[in-house]
Amino acid sequence: MIKLNINNREYQVEAAADEPLLWVIRDRLQMTGTKFGCGIGECGACTVQIDGEAVQSCQVEAGDAVGKKITTIEGLPENHPVRNAWLEKEVPQCGYCHSGQIMSAASLLAKKPKPTDSDIDEAMAINICRCGTYPRIRQAIHHAARKKA
Repeated sequence: MIKLNINNREYQVEAAADEPLLWVIRDRLQMTGTKFGCGIGECGACTVQIDGEAVQSCQVEAGDAVGKKITTIEGLPENHPVRNAWLEKEVPQCGYCHSGQIMSAASLLAKKPKPTDSDIDEAMAINICRCGTYPRIRQAIHHAARKKA
């Protein structure tokens, strides 16, 4: 049994400490907004925030997340500027990777409110979009940054 703080709520979960956090979130807690992509930390579909840092949950053992604040796409407010920008700039095509993309973008803007193109490219490098919506992702992040200011 491990205790996790996810989206500002405490959960007691029957899980092994070495179980990937992704499976605890998706399979045990039924928070399916966090997606399984590659399972080897290459695509970023499973990105969540731990203590504000964007991390790939398939590469984090649940036991290593104990005592930390985990935020999934379900925990990001509906009116968050990044979510709004994603809609206003019509970023998603298939949409599969976008919960992870949004979590990375929100983490970036929390740390760097006015990112450059280079900052965006660096922060978003952990996320792959097979539809190739990178220009719209960059536009949406700049748009969200302007709205937050």
